[in-house]
Amino acid sequence: MTGLGERNLARAAELALERTGDYDALFHEGVWYRSAAQAERAARIGAGLRDLGVQPGDRVIVMMENSPDVGVVYQAIWRAGAAITPAIFLLAPQELHRIVSDSGAVAVITAPPFLDTIAKAAEGVGTLRWTICTGPAQPGTISLDDLAGHEPGELVPRADDDLALLLYTGGTTGQSKGVVLTQSNVWQAGWAGHQLRRPDIHHGISCLPLSHAFGVLGVAGSLHLEEPHTTVLMKWFEPTQWLRLAQDHHVQYGAMVPSMLYLLLQQPLEEYDLSKLEIIGFGAAPLLNEAREEVQRRLPGIEVREGYGLTESCGSACSMRFGRPIKPGTVGIPVPGCELKIFDDKDQELPVGEVGEICLRSGTVMKGYWNDPEQTAQVLKNGWLHTGDMGKVDADGDVTIVDRKKDLIIRGGFNVYPRDVEEALVEHPAIATAGVVGRPDPIHGEEVVAFVTLQPGASATAEEIVSWSKERLGGYKYPREVNILDALPLSHVGKLDRKALRSQLPVTAGKS
Repeated sequence: MTGLGERNLARAAELALERTGDYDALFHEGVWYRSAAQAERAARIGAGLRDLGVQPGDRVIVMMENSPDVGVVYQAIWRAGAAITPAIFLLAPQELHRIVSDSGAVAVITAPPFLDTIAKAAEGVGTLRWTICTGPAQPGTISLDDLAGHEPGELVPRADDDLALLLYTGGTTGQSKGVVLTQSNVWQAGWAGHQLRRPDIHHGISCLPLSHAFGVLGVAGSLHLEEPHTTVLMKWFEPTQWLRLAQDHHVQYGAMVPSMLYLLLQQPLEEYDLSKLEIIGFGAAPLLNEAREEVQRRLPGIEVREGYGLTESCGSACSMRFGRPIKPGTVGIPVPGCELKIFDDKDQELPVGEVGEICLRSGTVMKGYWNDPEQTAQVLKNGWLHTGDMGKVDADGDVTIVDRKKDLIIRGGFNVYPRDVEEALVEHPAIATAGVVGRPDPIHGEEVVAFVTLQPGASATAEEIVSWSKERLGGYKYPREVNILDALPLSHVGKLDRKALRSQLPVTAGKS
C-alpha cells in the first residue's frame, strides 16, 4: 500500500480491526453488527464508488439518520480517496442547497425520506452527478446495496494533508462555512479522544448525530481502538428509549448535549437500573450548574464531565481528564496535543484568571475555510486558531468558557456575558430555560433582553422576572426586557440559537 500517508484514515480503520479482531461491535434497533462484516461492506462500497467514477478529493455528501451504514459509508468514502461532507438530516432544502452548491459535491448518499429535500436542494447545481440511496433502487438513484456488491479494492493513496472531511458550521451567527479538515486533523482528533478514554470503559451509547462534529469525533476515536468496544447506536435521541437501552445493555458511558440531559431529568430516573453508568459527557453548549447538581443528587456516583471543541478544531480542544478533580463550571484542560492560550484584542497573552479570547494551536486545527481565504485569514493568525469564544484559565490549567465573543453584550461600557444572566434566570422557581441576547440601544449602546420558558404549571409575568433579576444581578447586567416563549429556538444539534432569538427582537420585544 504505497503512497498512503502515515495518518491515512482508511488504513487506520484496517489496523484497528487487526488489533481488536472480529466481534459484536454495534447494536442498533434490535440487531448486532459485527466489526469484520462492517469493514467488508465498507471495502465493497468504496470499490463501488471508484467504479462509479468518484475521484480522489471529490466531496461526497452523507445525509442519513444515525444507522450502522453511516460509519460504513464514511469508511467507504475514505477508501475511495474522497472526502466526507456530512449534512444533518434535519436541514431544510435551502440550507442543504448552500452545502451542495458550495462544496461542489459530486455525489450524495442518503435514505428514502430525504430524497425530496435533496432534489430541491440540487436544483441549479451542475456538479452533483449521483444520488445513492439505502434500500431498493428508486428512479434516478443508485442503490447502496448495489455498490456493496462490488469486489473489495485497494485503498486509494492520500497524503496526511489531503482533504478528508468538509464539515459545515451550524451558521447560528451567520452563513454556514465549510471547514476543511485533513486526514491528519481527523486522525489527531481521534487519537486525542482515545487518550482520554478510561481503560475500563468498554460499553457506550451514542445518540448524537453522526453528521455533527461531536458525532464524527466518536467515529474518529474508533480508529484507535486497541480492544473491543461496543456501542449502542440510537437513530435519534428519545429520553425514555435512552434510559431503557442504557439499562438493558449495561452502558458505562454516554455523550450528549445539555438539551438532551434536560429532557432526561424530566423522566423517573430512579425507576431504571443505571448502576453500570459511570460517566456522562457533554459538549457543544454550556451545561447549567443546576442540571449538573440534579444529576448528581438523583444518580449518585455518576461523573458529569464537560468538554469543549468547535468544528474548526475537529470538535476537539478541552476535556475533563480521568484522574483529575472535576471543577464544576469548567471544561477541563486542553486535550493531548492541544495548546491553549487566552489572548487580548492585540493578540497578547493574558495572565491567569483574566477573560479574553480562547486561541488554540493543535494538529486538529483546520486547514482553513473552503473557498474563503478572507475568513480563513481572520481566524488563523500566526499559527493560532482564534475561536471567537471568551474564556479564562485558572492556576491549575482548567478552562472556563465565559461566552461567545460575538454574543458579548456591551451595555454602557460594561461587558455582559449572556451565559451569566442565563445562569441567574434559571434559578427563578418558575423559569425552565433562558436565552439572552443584546438589542441595539441609542443610550446604552446595547440593552440586555431575555427570552424564557416556564416550568410546567408555573406562572410569572415579564415584570415580575425583571424585578426578581434586578435584585440578583448587577445594575448594568439584569435584563430590562423579558419575553416568555413556549420554547426556545434550538439549532439542529440542540444548541441555543441566538440568531433566531435576535430575529424575534423587533416583533416580540417590548419594554418591561
